[in-house]
Amino acid sequence: MPELPEAERARHQIDRALGREIVAVDDRDTYVCRPHAPGEIAAALVGHKLARTHRRGKFLWVETEDGGPVLGLHLGMAGRIAVEQPPAPRNWDRFALDFADGGRLALHDKRRLGRAVLEPDFAHVGPDAAEVGREEFRRRIGRGTAPLKARLLDQRAISGIGNLLADEILWRARLSPRRPAGALSEAELDALRRAVRAATRSAIRKGGAHTGDLIPHRHRDGTCPRCGTPLARDTIGGRTTYWCPRCQPG
Repeated sequence: MPELPEAERARHQIDRALGREIVAVDDRDTYVCRPHAPGEIAAALVGHKLARTHRRGKFLWVETEDGGPVLGLHLGMAGRIAVEQPPAPRNWDRFALDFADGGRLALHDKRRLGRAVLEPDFAHVGPDAAEVGREEFRRRIGRGTAPLKARLLDQRAISGIGNLLADEILWRARLSPRRPAGALSEAELDALRRAVRAATRSAIRKGGAHTGDLIPHRHRDGTCPRCGTPLARDTIGGRTTYWCPRCQPG
């Protein structure tokens, strides 16, 4: 499932299409483009040029030149941005832009869970996990009785962390996913924030959340890559969770 690192790499792909005039839009998929009717996004975007890309957590949006409409994109559970690639088979390109120079940008999504929407509203989304400041991180994460893993997954608290990245972050920070979020000291919260930043930077550089040091060991017979202890496994925050009971006690 795409997380913050995958969304950031998708943003870099969209950057390749900046400054190019849109001459056609395939917005026929009414589920991916909801609540827009077919042709509505096309009518708004044709004739405009993509100007600037933005990302908050897993959410992407693109401004058009001269204050034109804003296009919001989300990768869903299996989507990716394809630039200068031929149309995918089986109508897996759920949304696409064609440019005057002959280029193309598409939301390629086998599972049809991505989104394309005009003027997206991100009021419900917390600050980006890779950019949130220390005091705000302490305030948003270090509260309540929810397990720490569940708090990291709450996109209203901070945005961009999914299941794999959360396990990697907690392993790096040596914190149990079961710890009540409000029980962490300021020093522990600061260490956790450093682990968030380090894990996301590494995943962006290497190609995605699946590249973390813990991730290859996340299976029933997995052992901690740091100390060799068999990993614990449970469902926390509705997601399958792995951690080292020795390195991450409590």
